[in-house]
Amino acid sequence: MALFVTKFGGSSVATTDKIKNVCAKIMDIKGQGDNVVVVVSAMGDTTDDLIELAEKLGDINQHREMDMLLSTGEQQSAALLALCLIEMGCPAVSLNGWQAGIKTDGQHSKARIKDIDITRIKEGLEAGKVVVIAGFQGTSPAGDITTLGRGGSDTSAVALAAKLKAERCMIFTDVDGVYTADPRIVKEARKLSDISYEEMLEMASLGAAVLQPRAAEFAMLYNVDVEVRSSFNNNPGTIITEVAKMEKQRVVSGVAHDVNVARIALFDVPDNPGVASVIFKTLADKGINVDMVIQSAMRDNRNDIAFTIERKEFERARPVVNEIVMKLGASGMSYKTDVAKVSVVGAGMQTNPGVAGNMFDALAHKNINIHMISTSEIKISCVVDEDDIKTAVQALHEKFGLDQAE
Repeated sequence: MALFVTKFGGSSVATTDKIKNVCAKIMDIKGQGDNVVVVVSAMGDTTDDLIELAEKLGDINQHREMDMLLSTGEQQSAALLALCLIEMGCPAVSLNGWQAGIKTDGQHSKARIKDIDITRIKEGLEAGKVVVIAGFQGTSPAGDITTLGRGGSDTSAVALAAKLKAERCMIFTDVDGVYTADPRIVKEARKLSDISYEEMLEMASLGAAVLQPRAAEFAMLYNVDVEVRSSFNNNPGTIITEVAKMEKQRVVSGVAHDVNVARIALFDVPDNPGVASVIFKTLADKGINVDMVIQSAMRDNRNDIAFTIERKEFERARPVVNEIVMKLGASGMSYKTDVAKVSVVGAGMQTNPGVAGNMFDALAHKNINIHMISTSEIKISCVVDEDDIKTAVQALHEKFGLDQAE
């Protein structure tokens, strides 16, 4: 008897009719003699609605209280789904994060899973029940409810699959799988039959919203096969797995983009040991994550340092950066919030030269200016003007032949 961990996103459980549809899918899996653990997100726009309510009453930066509030959305979904399964003749039990034994660190709103005590989950499975778990949440060492950040139910599901040694983790969502680009921008985008852990982690980190980056990281660390597929049809999805298990290694597997980007530059920063530490440790201490970093050539023992952050963090970061400028004796700062990041990702880039040249050629052909460039073994990212992002994605998708059948 195999064990499957399934996860259903907010759009999949947004209405009672959709919950019934989810129950039918779960019962199909259960009917094949397999054990099923289900992880659910909050219904539809519930999380946004709860945040809006909180904004009318208090400071949403009170992260402990916001975790208490937002965790109720997933608990609601879990209970409703369990009620529906029982009504349809399928034994089920719902558990919140604490009851499911999900233990996290103490960082509210962005907690990380440290361990899972699966005792109660196993009891439910041994009793022949479908175990329905509220995703996105756990408990801190102090016993407080914590949440894992937006998209955290993906991480809950993959972490549970790893701990339970499940046959597969199935992420049901509102798309058929992982595409070569966002189909809303590139109509020729194709669904991939498979993609490596490394590629999926890069794609997710670079803006592909189909899977939370930390979920992809968990899958890679614990070798969990993940299938991304639609809640609304029975089409096969995309398997996220080891490179060795893939049908074919591609030079470029996909184009990702992210418009939640702001660029900040510090001018005439003294070229002294420890300067970079002052800049980026100060930002980290304020909970501001830095992505791309570029340092210019030194002149008169000074240089410029530019970096990107999430655009939504810009207003919080701006006064922090101003303090850093004064502390270091830099000449000033500039910023640009109307930028976006476009990236090409592919495991085959490690052994195939010329990808960067082709990428820059495609952007130049469309007269798109590049503000920053960042590379790794399997990705190249460029910051461009936000107005150019759709053109950039389409140009790169065409340049690398991603619209052509394999």
